[in-house]
Amino acid sequence: METNLLAQPLRLPNGSTIRNRLAKAAMSETLASYANRPTPKLIGLYRRWASSGIGLLITGNVMIDRRALGEPSNVALEDEADLPMLQQWARAATDQGAAIWIQLNHPGKQATKGLNAGTLAPSAVPFREDMAALFETPREATHAEIEDIIQRFGRSAAICKKAGFSGVQIHGAHGYLVSQFLSPHHNRRNDQWGGTPENRRRFVLAVYAEIRRQVGSDFTVAIKLNSADFQRGGFTEEESLATMQALVDAGIDLIEISGGTYEAPAMSGAIQQPQKASTVAREAYFLEFAEKARASLKVPLMVTGGFRSVAGMNAALRSGALDVIGLARLLAIDPDAPATLLRGHDSPVRVRPIKTGIPMVDRAGIMEIFWYTLQLGRIAGGGDPRPNESGLWAFLKAATKSGWGTFRTRRQRARA
Repeated sequence: METNLLAQPLRLPNGSTIRNRLAKAAMSETLASYANRPTPKLIGLYRRWASSGIGLLITGNVMIDRRALGEPSNVALEDEADLPMLQQWARAATDQGAAIWIQLNHPGKQATKGLNAGTLAPSAVPFREDMAALFETPREATHAEIEDIIQRFGRSAAICKKAGFSGVQIHGAHGYLVSQFLSPHHNRRNDQWGGTPENRRRFVLAVYAEIRRQVGSDFTVAIKLNSADFQRGGFTEEESLATMQALVDAGIDLIEISGGTYEAPAMSGAIQQPQKASTVAREAYFLEFAEKARASLKVPLMVTGGFRSVAGMNAALRSGALDVIGLARLLAIDPDAPATLLRGHDSPVRVRPIKTGIPMVDRAGIMEIFWYTLQLGRIAGGGDPRPNESGLWAFLKAATKSGWGTFRTRRQRARA
């Protein structure tokens, strides 16, 4: 084959370098304690991935507020109490030459019932009817709460820098709080935080500015953004491009392109629109949007979702539409895949749709979290994943764990 572009290093705008073009995109690990503190399992998991030769590792959701979790056993990063463990986590990657970025997040309304004392969002917009049993209607955030959340993003980023992580990624996609502020479906405010596209992106720009203020210009700050929400009245491609340009103007170091929410899970490939055969052959879900972004944006772009082969990854890089190939589910079932890909060979393991046979569960796309999270736990414990595990069995096991985890989390919080 032609030169394997996957092996080429990438220099970011802040001057830092990623050793190759393969990145592990964020996946929810839920390997923290019930007090939301990092554990040795996270160190083992990331050490295994870093040993594969991958260039960049982006962690799963790390929450900026212990009162606002997305799932039980999320890491929450509010202060320096866990700095020694965080330093070990960072070194698990950096000692082997991989960059590692913490993904910082606030779930907003996208937290299951009972996990938190309540949920907030830009506006009090409920989930669609068939998901109302799982997610409560949020209350509208006050101006003081919005300012507090912005400060928390900055504080958490500063702790990441002190711990030795290579950077942070703001989670601005998939229907979480930053994404909610950007979407006219979720954000129906008429103050400075909503009402117009410019006001709706004020929150993400304020989050970025506060992080940059606290970490300086040499620390990597990236963002994951939706190309669109794929919901009626939601965030559009035009608004996404305008938001990306505003972030580039502000100094963002890399943009990862994704799409969808829990209600419309495009990030899992579950709601892809009909496409021409030539488009399907190009593999990546959001490659066409990346081409639109590349036409106007002068910033490194990362695309995650749909890549299956070395040929497809190289073709995408060769097109110039993107700079980094994001892999997620493949690395949960083949943690050594980067070494194979960097040698120019395809992984022998194939990502497959995970179904339970329960319509509500399968439509929501939550098995893209539950099933793969179980595999991550096995790798973290020193074992190997089970690529052929039953979706229904995994759902029942994960649902039981989630229910118990919610109970333990609430009990832990009550004792604090």
